[in-house]
This record gives sequence, C-alpha cells and structure tokens, in this order.
Amino acid sequence: MTKKKKRNPKKGISNLTNTILSILKKERNQAFNYKQIAAKLGVNDASSRNQIIKTLAKLAGKQEIEQVERGKFKAIVTAEYYTGILDLSAKGSGYIISDEFEEDVFIASNNINKALNGDEVEFYVYKRRKRGKMEGEITNIIKREKNEYVGVIQMHEKYAFVIADSNKMYKDIFVPINKTYKAEDGDKVLVKLEDWPEKADSPYGKVVQVLGKPGDHNTEIHAILAEYGLPHEFPHEVEEFANQLNTSITKEEIAKRRDMRKDLTFTIDPKDAKDFDDALSFEVLDTGLYEIGIHIADVSHYLQEGTVLDDEAYERATSVYLVDRVVPMLPEVLSNKACSLRPHEEKYTFSAVFQMNDKCEIKNEWFGRTVTYSDARYAYEEAQAIIESKINEIPKEVSLTGKAYKTDQKLADAILKMDELAKIMRSKRMQSGAISFDKVEVKFNLDEEANPVGVFFKTSKDANKLIEEFMLLANRKVSEFIGKKEPKKTFVYRTHDEPDDSKLANLQGIVSKFGYKLNFKDRKTTSASLNNLLKEVNGKKEQNLVDTLAIRSMSKAEYTTNNIGHYGLAFDYYSHFTSPIRRYPDVMAHRLLQEYLDGGKSVNEDAYEEKCQHSSNMENLATKAERDSIKYMQIKFMQDHKDEEFVGVISGVTDWGIYVEIISNKCEGMVSVRDMKDDHYVFDQDVYALVGRESKIMYQLGDEVVVKVKNTDLVKKHLDFNLIGKVEN
Repeated sequence: MTKKKKRNPKKGISNLTNTILSILKKERNQAFNYKQIAAKLGVNDASSRNQIIKTLAKLAGKQEIEQVERGKFKAIVTAEYYTGILDLSAKGSGYIISDEFEEDVFIASNNINKALNGDEVEFYVYKRRKRGKMEGEITNIIKREKNEYVGVIQMHEKYAFVIADSNKMYKDIFVPINKTYKAEDGDKVLVKLEDWPEKADSPYGKVVQVLGKPGDHNTEIHAILAEYGLPHEFPHEVEEFANQLNTSITKEEIAKRRDMRKDLTFTIDPKDAKDFDDALSFEVLDTGLYEIGIHIADVSHYLQEGTVLDDEAYERATSVYLVDRVVPMLPEVLSNKACSLRPHEEKYTFSAVFQMNDKCEIKNEWFGRTVTYSDARYAYEEAQAIIESKINEIPKEVSLTGKAYKTDQKLADAILKMDELAKIMRSKRMQSGAISFDKVEVKFNLDEEANPVGVFFKTSKDANKLIEEFMLLANRKVSEFIGKKEPKKTFVYRTHDEPDDSKLANLQGIVSKFGYKLNFKDRKTTSASLNNLLKEVNGKKEQNLVDTLAIRSMSKAEYTTNNIGHYGLAFDYYSHFTSPIRRYPDVMAHRLLQEYLDGGKSVNEDAYEEKCQHSSNMENLATKAERDSIKYMQIKFMQDHKDEEFVGVISGVTDWGIYVEIISNKCEGMVSVRDMKDDHYVFDQDVYALVGRESKIMYQLGDEVVVKVKNTDLVKKHLDFNLIGKVEN
C-alpha cells in the first residue's frame, strides 16, 4: 500500500511579489486587502493568506505599494502609462507599436497579461534591455483587435478545446460542450471569444460556424476568409434588395446626363475579368486636340445611402481576390451586370473628360454623369498585340475568341495614339520622382476542381500601362478639382507618406550584399536610386526578393480626408475614383464629387475620416487573405512535386533557419537549422547569414541553393524544405 504524499508546508505561492504588484498595477485606482488578493489568486488556505499578508507588508516597507487605509493597499504609480498596438511573435513575446516612442517596446511573454495580437493596450515602460532597448508590461486591454479565430476542435466528454490556426494565438480556446455547435472532433471551426475569467488559463469561447474538414479545399478557402472576418456570401435580404433594383436605361435618366453613346468607346481588361469598371473613349477634335474620356461605372446611381445594400457594401469596403474566386463588394446583379461596362451595351457612367495636345498638356477638363456605349472589349493581350504590331490584326493565340480576327481600324488607331500619350505621361511622372514598382505577380493555372496545375508570372506590359496612366490621370485630376477649391471641401484622398529612414537604411544594408548602392540624400535622389535599383535587378535571381524588400521599405498607402499627397506616384493630389464596383472609397468619391458639382456644402470631415479608416482596415485584411490564398495554392502545388529538386534564392535568414524562394515558381519554404546536419550553424545578423562553426560554410541572403520538399502543411500553410546544397557560381 502506497503512502499518500504530504503537501510540503514550506512550499509557497510562486512569484508572489511580482503577482501582487501586477494585480495592484493593473487596477491601480483600486485598493485591495489580503482577502481580495487571495480570491484573485484562487487560494484560501491559512498558509497562503499569511504569505500574502507578509508580502504586502514587505512591499509597503519598501515603498513599492502604499497602505491607504488599515489593511488596504494600492500600487504606487511612478510609471507613466501609454497606449499602443501589440504585435505578438509566434514565441509568445511581442512588441508594442506606440506613437509615444520612436522604437517599439519589447513585452516579455510573462508581461502580456492576456492581451492578444493586434489588441490596443495600455502599458508602462519599466526598464531598458540590452543595447538600450525598452521593455514594458501590459496593464490593461483597451480594445480587442478581433474576437473570432479559426482552428481545429478537439472534443472531450464535457468540454472541447479549439487549437487556433494562427501561430500568434498562444492559448487554446476552451469551449463548453453545449457551445460546440454540432462540431465533430477534428473539424475546422470558427470560434468566438466570450470571456477570459481572471483565474482561467485559457479564454472561453463558443463555436459559431463549422467550416469542414481540415485540408479540404473549400474548407481552407472559407477558413482564410473567416480568419480575417470576411464574408463568403451575401445575406438573403441584401441579394433580394439588389435583385429588385430597376437596372434599365431610361429616357428620363439619359436626359439628366451628358450623352456620349456615339463617342468611340472600348474597355481593356484581363482575359478572365467579369466586371468592367472602366472604359476609355477617344475622339480627334477639329482643333487638333484629343478628347479622351475615362468612363467609370456609376455605382452610386444604384447604391443609395441608408439601404441594406449600401450598408453591406460599406461593411465589406472592398472586393477580395483569392486565387480561385472573387468575393465581391456588390451582388452579381450589379458587379457583373448593371454596373459592368460590357460591350455593345448602354450604361450609366461617371466620367472625367479631357482635351489634350500631343505633349499631354490638359487644355480642358469636364467631370460629370454620362451615358455611354462600349463599342468593343479587349483583353490586355489583344491590345498588346495591336501596340506591338502597329496594325489591327489580333492573332488567335491571344484572342478572346480563340480565333484570329481584324478589329475596327479606328479602334486600333485610338489604342496606338493613347499608347503614345500614356508613355509621355509615364515619363513625366518618373521625372517628377514617381517610383516604378512593377512587381511580378504569381498566378496559377487551375483545373476544374480548382487544383493548381501550373504557375505563371504576370508582368505589366504597355497595354496594362496604357490603362494605368489614364486611370491615374482621372484619379489625380478629380482630387485636384476638389482639393484646390476654396473654401476647403472634405474629400476622400489616397495618400502615401514618405518612407521611414530606418526602413530605407535596412534596405540599403540588405541590397548592398548584392552589390547595389542607394542614395538617400533627398527626395529626388531617393526616388531616382530606388528606380535605378528596380531596373538593375530586373530579370535577375534576386529580383523578387529586392522588389519585395523595396515595397516593404515604403509607407503604407491609406484613405484619409487629410491630404499629404502620394509619395510613390509623385502626386500632390490623388484619390481613388476609377473602381467603385470593387472599392467603397471610390463610391464615396463619386458621391462627394456630384455633391460639389451641384454646389453643395462641405460634408462632415470626422464622419468621412472614420469611413476612410474603416476602408483602409478592410483593404489591409483583404490583402492578408489574398496572400494567404496564394500561399495555400503554392503549398498545394508543391504537394505534387515532392520528388523534384529546385533551385531557389535565400529570401530570409533567422536563427532558426533559412527561407528559400524557388526561382521557377516563387514558392517560399523554410529549411530548419535543425535539419542542417553537416555542421552546427550560427546566425550572424551582421551579414544576414547562417555560418557553420567548423566548416565556415555560409548561407547568406541572396545565395542560390538547391532544395527538395520535406513537408507540405495545407492547414498551417507551411512549406518545409530539405537543403541539398549551394549552387556554386
């Protein structure tokens, strides 16, 4: 018979001093006695209570806390409290980004105090770490960034746990058995946080949606959307409202608009496009000037404020472009039909019409509502064929119909002239300091089941740049038209701040490893050297890496009523006007432009600034979802190539391994340092390399290596490689 183990009476509450200090600092305006602290700690035995009493007395004696009345204690607040946003790492520690400090403040995992990634938090800074880095503790959670997480559920008899997919969610979520929403063990679910009790190790939640089985294609795509709070279908009442709209073109409405149906008009879009936001018209005037119209779908005609349709569009704020589908901002009856500028159909449009000469000098401009008729629809490849051949023949290999054909000569001439003008406008932008980011886009060939069967790269050619320049012209001129008005009028601008000096310095440090130099003396030299860098790396193995790093060195573009100009485009005034089918800020720009054309007064700036912030936030979430869907497809693609060796470029180096991007398909995976068995490798931050302790072999950022797939994890969206060796030049 075994003896029962006796509790060790000497064993106290671990880390009691820091725990009491944390409790008092977190609720620094409240006084506590020993009983209240014992209750918060979940202890009620005499030994623990005595420990608490002694610790309180000791802390008061050291003047770290104060006794405000007999037996009641408060924290002595010597620290100044700040607010910021928590950015957690996968290891559980994190940094707070705060406007109060130039550098981020480190938060150790034991000082997170139940805050989650992205939360707005209150904190204080209590010491400096090595090399002068600041360290702090979170004292209060002001606002949760999100309360829904995607994960896999593990069922038990009376409860369940959801293990979140996100590596930044450091706790499993406890779910009572009556809140599992019919989920089965191993299902992927969406769980909503409901509470995090004081004494609980894990947050409590309830399952709000069962997404399906992990690894299933639709499950994983819906999981990506759910992770960022993005919908995958419209509510019934929104669809019903949209379907009941009158989408006919009426004589009464035409009479209120400028009739441009006889102007030569066409669209140029991707081959697989279903919605056509914009069209161009072209006329040569008797004066010798060119009249060019940029015609944009008049979404605001159908999307009336105060309706369920407008509320839904505002909440979404943007369409989301995943690899295998589009999650539209507007229901199909609008996005693909009534508001889509389809060929040989009359449409209500909002237009910017310019008269310009051969030097692209604007001699006249007009803005307003129009009715247009599209004479033709071109794919980018078709328009490119006209530009390259200078004739009106479309070869079958790029034709939308799959057959060679001759297009209307007037349309071909219009495309050729507008290409000339676009190149002049682009040249002027570059001379003004615009930065030319032509980053290669990864695209997939999908089979009928949406499985990736091939990878190709989308690059921007003259036809793409033709459309881009005229859209930029409309966006710039609309915002100038309103931005220069006196008195000032509230408007929705698309702004882009100057790059951060520290990010530019980091970029310089990395690209110097490849032999490139940058000059950051002033704005003009910075833009010129960045453009030169992007030109020099074009076609080289490090292009995608350098392009990505250069983009990351830039500030983020955002929507705001406070115009500071657009650094990347070198515009003093810029807005988004040209894509109201897929961007809500463009709808707002249309409404405001019409309001001011009608002589209306300036609208409430604060209300529109709030809408701008929401639009920027939703755009950011959509971008993350789009990246996740690309990562998911890349891993799915690599599942069928496990026996092959690939040449890749080292795109990242850390103390836990190297990241490698395969040159032929841009798929990125990780080689763990634990799997590099030939030596003990140590991370050298100064040269961005892992260096073998014995062999001195160096795996450095930008090196070419040969890798083979070790593991593909569709659920975690993680790709692991085995390292075969370096490519010797």
